[in-house]
Amino acid sequence: MQLVLQLLMSGILLGGVYALAALGLNMIFGVAKIVNFAHGEFLMLGMYAGFWLMVLTGINPYWGSPLIAVVFFVLGMAFYWGIMRFTIYSTELTQVFTTLGLSIALQNLALVLFSADYRTIQTMPDGMSSLQFLGFHLSTDRVIAFFFAMAIFAGLILFLKRTFTGRAIEAVSQDLMAARLMGIDTQKIFLITFGLGISITGVAGAVLVPSFYAFPSVGTFFVLIAFVVVVLGGLGSVTGTVVGGIALGLIESYVGYFSPDLKEATHFILLILLLSIRPHGLLGVKGAEKETLK
Repeated sequence: MQLVLQLLMSGILLGGVYALAALGLNMIFGVAKIVNFAHGEFLMLGMYAGFWLMVLTGINPYWGSPLIAVVFFVLGMAFYWGIMRFTIYSTELTQVFTTLGLSIALQNLALVLFSADYRTIQTMPDGMSSLQFLGFHLSTDRVIAFFFAMAIFAGLILFLKRTFTGRAIEAVSQDLMAARLMGIDTQKIFLITFGLGISITGVAGAVLVPSFYAFPSVGTFFVLIAFVVVVLGGLGSVTGTVVGGIALGLIESYVGYFSPDLKEATHFILLILLLSIRPHGLLGVKGAEKETLK
């Protein structure tokens, strides 16, 4: 029984981290109806940002996350204004090739700048790398990353529900034409959404680097996880991202313990099953997976 509960706690913490890694992807899709295949590379850049911030300045990436959020917010707006605004009303194939090409470019740029070495950092002093809670052994970095994830989710929901800009974002995500008729500047909303989505992704990478190695192709691992979380929770659903992340974390935790060889294969199997049986996810709106901007 103790083992089952230990795996449960570990799975929940891991799931919170996965949900944070997928949130930016789901947010951009929910508003702009674009699947960003460069999402993993922005997460990779966030990991390097957290690493170099710690190495060069000594600032812990947890404390430095507001600075990283601002930098990646600007990067996200530049991503939209410089690239995606020209393809946002194009065909899905054009959008796929555009974001996939950017993914390859960013991965190779990281390879040139940072080499292929695996890098990580230690944020906790010796003896504090793990916590004991009710008899459970938990990774301190995973616990901190989990609470970061929950705080960001809560802040995002409050922003969407309580601010004019947030409600405008929700309006555009629900009906683009009606939002235009109400006088909402959709280009501005797309710009802010890409900024927020990439900003969240950058912070996710920064808080993940103490727990995972940073290297140029690490994004290919996380982008698959992000897709599974988004499809499982529901396309365009913020709450569904949390549910999907925790569900995947629990599945991976138990499968990884009893059959480590099947741990990564679980992602592919689960994604195929979801797309075949319930493509709109647990909390998504039926038909959202087929939506495009008109």
